[in-house]
Amino acid sequence: MKLYITGGGTGGHVTPGLAIARDFERRHPDTVVRFAGSSRGIENKLVPREGYPLDTIDIVGLSRSMSPKGIAHNVKAAYLSVSAVAKAKKLLQKARPDCVVGCGGYASFAVVKAAQQLGIPTVLLEVNALPGKTTKMLAKKADRVLVCFEQARDILGGGDKVIVTGAPVRGEILTADREKARRKYGLTENDKLVVSFWGSMGAKYMNEHMAGLLALECKNGVAYHHVHASGAAARDWLPLMAAEQGADFKAHPNIELIEYIYDMADRLAAADLVLCRAGAATLGELCMLGRPSIVVPSPFVAENHQEKNARALEQAGGCTVLLEKEATAERMYQLIAGLLADGERLREMGRAATKLAATDASDKIYEQIMRAAAKK
Repeated sequence: MKLYITGGGTGGHVTPGLAIARDFERRHPDTVVRFAGSSRGIENKLVPREGYPLDTIDIVGLSRSMSPKGIAHNVKAAYLSVSAVAKAKKLLQKARPDCVVGCGGYASFAVVKAAQQLGIPTVLLEVNALPGKTTKMLAKKADRVLVCFEQARDILGGGDKVIVTGAPVRGEILTADREKARRKYGLTENDKLVVSFWGSMGAKYMNEHMAGLLALECKNGVAYHHVHASGAAARDWLPLMAAEQGADFKAHPNIELIEYIYDMADRLAAADLVLCRAGAATLGELCMLGRPSIVVPSPFVAENHQEKNARALEQAGGCTVLLEKEATAERMYQLIAGLLADGERLREMGRAATKLAATDASDKIYEQIMRAAAKK
């Protein structure tokens, strides 16, 4: 089996592809996997780190602005799109995959489009409640469109080839052991751990408020442990901003600021509370692990789909939703302190999240990719 998996720009479009790759290798050890993405996305770090070859293609997303700058950007995007499809065809003719799997983001458009023009079976994976532009543009000619929400299925017109599977979860999430993970980080039974991250690239607005939150935690000498991943964009300025507001990380080793969490499965398994965005892949992992969370949906995504993802989990009792405009340092600090002080509520939130876990998602996705590949 030869798989060509494409998607990128953000971790939410990369980690599902990695989960699919690992699952196929587990089922079929002779599976050959290649990835493709943009030359600037987080896939350039994540994919090679997992040991997979990555082909890169220069392509940019469209701007919604109708300003002269926005129009110029879209002219460039259109040009790159045409040249990217041509390059993708050459890559696919060399790789000769049995199936191309598109995991979303503008980085996947050229490869899936090229595969469809070459007659190679294509499967799209849409993890969000509201399908993105790339999925909408490519769905009509795809052999299968796999979604995580009934709402997404309806938006894409339903039909036999649009199938609700749930989001794939990485094998390390499925096998993560809370007790082992907590021992790994030296946490005792009474220690509390908060893990926070705003996506692979970070989020400027949220990281500015995180600087204040980390400073508050240092100044108040909180007893809990807190690990925050800044993302690449805030790697340099966030520590300085936090220090300007009174954060002293050397004096408070229980508060840790890092660029990226590479051992995410163990960090989440060990956590008592998670602060994060509302990407469907992230929420799927929280549900699988039964971790309570404070979720701050990104308001800068198409049709506000992250808030819809988050509200579904909140309605089930698995998280607390905090809108970005409300997510000040003081408000986040109060929520964290209140939840950590209420052990029973945390346990209830964890149990509620677990009920939404798509435990058979990997099986369903595997089956549909195999059916699409059989067409070849």
